[in-house]
Amino acid sequence: MTDVSIVVPVYNEVETVPLLGERLHQAASQLGRSYEVLLIDDGSRDGTWEELVKAARKYPHFRIIRFRRNFGQTAAMSAGFKESTGNVIVTLDADLQNDPADIATVLARIDK
Repeated sequence: MTDVSIVVPVYNEVETVPLLGERLHQAASQLGRSYEVLLIDDGSRDGTWEELVKAARKYPHFRIIRFRRNFGQTAAMSAGFKESTGNVIVTLDADLQNDPADIATVLARIDK
């Protein structure tokens, strides 16, 4: 079992995915825990899937799921939860409204 699963629903974020991948990798690899990143493409129509494939090839801890159409954030989160193997699940928005660097703070509070 993995220590931490990071679940990120993604919808039409073609321009954000490369930076998202980089920041997620940087933050998660510094946690000192085993981790996985689940990126769920919720039926994007703008090239997001191709960017997610590139990110998954670049970062081995990334796993990607693709919906054939847009089912909404709740369905994407649910799929991520179902597929996660982590003892703790952290969720983030794909548009980087939440800073991946904050994951360490969240985990420290959970540990207390």
